[in-house]
Amino acid sequence: MTIAIANVFCLFANSNANQMEKQYEFCSDELIEQAKWITPAIDDAKPNEVHRRTVEISESDWRLDLFLAHHFPDYSRTLIRVAIQNGNVCVNPESEKPTAGKPSYRLKAGQVVRFTLPKIPRETPKPEPIPLDILYEDDDLVVVNKPVNMVVHPSRGHWSGTLVAALAYHFGNKLSTIRGPIRPGVVHRLDRDTTGAILVAKNDMIHAKLAALFEQHQIQKEYFAIVFGCPHLDRDMIDAPIGLHPKVKEKMCVTTPNNPNAKEAQTFYEVIKRYGKMTAIRCLPQTGRTHQIRVHLAFTGYPILCDRMYGGRKMITQEEIFGTLPMSLADDQPTGTILLNRQALHAHKLKFVHPKTNKELEIIAPIPPDIKSVIDCLERKNRNL
Repeated sequence: MTIAIANVFCLFANSNANQMEKQYEFCSDELIEQAKWITPAIDDAKPNEVHRRTVEISESDWRLDLFLAHHFPDYSRTLIRVAIQNGNVCVNPESEKPTAGKPSYRLKAGQVVRFTLPKIPRETPKPEPIPLDILYEDDDLVVVNKPVNMVVHPSRGHWSGTLVAALAYHFGNKLSTIRGPIRPGVVHRLDRDTTGAILVAKNDMIHAKLAALFEQHQIQKEYFAIVFGCPHLDRDMIDAPIGLHPKVKEKMCVTTPNNPNAKEAQTFYEVIKRYGKMTAIRCLPQTGRTHQIRVHLAFTGYPILCDRMYGGRKMITQEEIFGTLPMSLADDQPTGTILLNRQALHAHKLKFVHPKTNKELEIIAPIPPDIKSVIDCLERKNRNL
């Protein structure tokens, strides 16, 4: 690490020590659902069983797929959408026929949704000899430094090369099973191109306790990011609800509080160092919504550098930083020496009390080389001004 980069991350460390050891902690709503593991929504569910749910007033205007995901948490949203498209769902009294295969169908209070249960896939992930960067390990849990371009568990288009495939190879059956056979050990997730510390449980008891810690806001998750622009505040709390994007699939957006799909979301951020057109910041999400940090920062006008979905460009080059080539947020094909081609977001730290030993753990994932290279160039440019 160069002296310039070391100085920046010294600022990062000092900022950590002096600021917000408080309540800005991570809590995933996915994990809150996990707290229901003892009493699953469907006991001994069998394929082809028919279940009915009446739409309450509070659920009026909900999307059909979200309604079913809420009432049948054992089923993934992907599996529910497939069931809808295959004709396994009917909405009465409007129609005795399937809802034209539309997961986005909007429900009305009083309607009855009839759901013919599909078979839940029970295949375990195929072990793959993928190297793991283990930051911490004991008999009960592991913290892994997830690399870029790795999804956590199998999904459409990503059936191999996943973190769970690597975990299955390295730990075999010594992982928790609470999340089901296709997500062994997984306590929380990171986006494919977000690097950093991710927590893995080795047994169901520890998994349950870790999920409870998340729910009780007793696990702090801290991110490092580089954003476009220069925030005028040194620190701030972004408090804006997040929901599904109305037009773009797989994308989230800030929405109105009365949107039935919206969930409250808060992200605290603090400036580490400003570099003119870019800024290094630290983020402590208070809630754990999908793409939360990325959505919130883009909403405030400071999108994460090279965030393809929310930032408007795919990569950045050394020449753009030094000004020998023009920089444009709309330019997704820059020429020159590419420094970064994924969002500059890194899960830098996990801090929590070990649920078995009661000892405080602070586990740090080093800043990865691609993000370091951007900071190095920004520091060199600053010295030359």
